[in-house]
Amino acid sequence: MKVVLPGGTGQVGAVLDRALTAAGHEVTVLTRRPARAHDIGWDGTTLGPWAAAIDGCDVVINLAGRSVSCRYTAENLQAMMDSRVDSTRVVGEAIAAASRPPRVWLQMSTATVYAHRFDAANDEATGAIGGSEDGVPDYWAYSVQIAKNWERAQAEAPTPATRKVALRAAMVMSPDRGGVFDVLSQLVRLGLGGPVAGGAQYVSWIHDEDFVRAVDFLIARDDLDGPVNLSSPGPLPHRDFMRALRTAWGVPLGLPATRWMAELGAFALRSDTELLFKSRRVVPGRLAAAGFAFAFPEWEKAAASLVQRAGVMREAGSRRVCGGIRGTGV
Repeated sequence: MKVVLPGGTGQVGAVLDRALTAAGHEVTVLTRRPARAHDIGWDGTTLGPWAAAIDGCDVVINLAGRSVSCRYTAENLQAMMDSRVDSTRVVGEAIAAASRPPRVWLQMSTATVYAHRFDAANDEATGAIGGSEDGVPDYWAYSVQIAKNWERAQAEAPTPATRKVALRAAMVMSPDRGGVFDVLSQLVRLGLGGPVAGGAQYVSWIHDEDFVRAVDFLIARDDLDGPVNLSSPGPLPHRDFMRALRTAWGVPLGLPATRWMAELGAFALRSDTELLFKSRRVVPGRLAAAGFAFAFPEWEKAAASLVQRAGVMREAGSRRVCGGIRGTGV
């Protein structure tokens, strides 16, 4: 297949790029900073020569959007909104203008669209959409509105020959440096991997191998369109999530953090507490109904797998560094 990945240079893009390339597919990445042979430059806003890559490809997987790993200032929230909506709109324009449009357009979305809740899980059919919950910061509603506008931009694109799927993805867990699993693992190894603000809030997640397999599944299934939750069937409270991660790393204890401590830490890391405090209890209703089988449905097994791979990656990196040093004669 010919696959185009707009915004494919982030963590999730790297996961898909590796997997699709390893499977023998021809991958093109659209990025603002092209640096590799299979990168093409674009601005994520206007049509340009990059659109030729979409004309004649088989699949578009649009991942473009400003990272959520930042302080949720008014400026950053607006940048999140604009980068997601504008890039989705212009991808739709490129598909609509193509003489040979792709057969499927997978559009990144987010499980953040669902309400902050503890009482029940959110699937695509019965899940509660967020934005009007009591007792949560007002700006959380803006994150939900970003998700709604993101999905609406895809849904309204005039692309009748192309099937459209919105990927309501939970946190994708991979051992890559800088990803959410790496950040949480660093906290665990420092002894800081305890529950945050009591730890009752639910964590929804998906192992990177299952994410790739789910994407492949959705490409192949012509009967599936619209919103699809990409999340493991085993969301769990934060306290249990972190306990399993500590077990996987062989760290017996983790210091808990109160709400104000978490807010201070998020400020120091230039991040936001919504990522920690919002209870995201999301389950993959449509994937399960379609017969998708998760390789890592439970967090304990997934965490052990990711820790093992992280160790292999660190060892390989150490060998490369040592090899470089030996090569210089030092």
